[in-house]
Amino acid sequence: MTILLVEDCDRVRTVTLNRPDALNAFNEALYDALTEALRAAAADDSVAVVLLTGAGRAFSAGTDLAEMAARVSNPDFVPGKHGFTGLVDALEEFDKPLILALNGLGLGIGVTIIGFADLAFMSTASKLKCPFASLGVAPEAASSYLLPQLVGRQNAAWILMSSEWIHAPEALEAGLVWRVCEPDELLDAARKHATTLAALPISSLRAIKRTMMEPLREGIAAARLRENQCFADLMGGPANTEALTAFAEGRAPDFANLPAGW
Repeated sequence: MTILLVEDCDRVRTVTLNRPDALNAFNEALYDALTEALRAAAADDSVAVVLLTGAGRAFSAGTDLAEMAARVSNPDFVPGKHGFTGLVDALEEFDKPLILALNGLGLGIGVTIIGFADLAFMSTASKLKCPFASLGVAPEAASSYLLPQLVGRQNAAWILMSSEWIHAPEALEAGLVWRVCEPDELLDAARKHATTLAALPISSLRAIKRTMMEPLREGIAAARLRENQCFADLMGGPANTEALTAFAEGRAPDFANLPAGW
């Protein structure tokens, strides 16, 4: 199965995450594929806008937890060419409009990617979650910096800390997404807006995006360094180990009996 579907129409490149049986969770192969797709779209003069969505009932369930567990437990695990870090690099560097059509479940990178999007459309059937604390890890993708920019400190604190679902009305009210649509209208609405932008000069679109992004780059870089260090400190620790063990055993994690400080 092709894990990424690409379709061009009217200078809009629609990219569809296509691991529906895994809820479009990102394994190393999908991280690499989307990284290369974004770089290819940036370099292609026939593409003005990228529209990103998911196949099936999920936008993306975030990082593939089975592969995360293998990374922790297997010293011979071979990472992808680009991996998670490469994808975030590509998102930060992408200099054309990026539009999201959040068609279903979104977790982890399926939510934090919104921080790099220019417009996000969300289905009324979609729900979003940042499960970092419930996995015993830290935020990612500069979300500790970009989400407060979008939704304010308190909304961002709840989204990043609680591991609770955020439904479409809450996401719209907080400013996490720009429009909420019925499921059968989502792609049409996103494509309509993408096509409107794509009819405009790419040079102007790039200039506008550059002038909007440039003031944020220092903060993004600093946040990524902080997050990466926290993630490295927590990955494989008692809380993360309990979360991944519970996932593998099909039960809820129990953090009550962790060592002091965890």
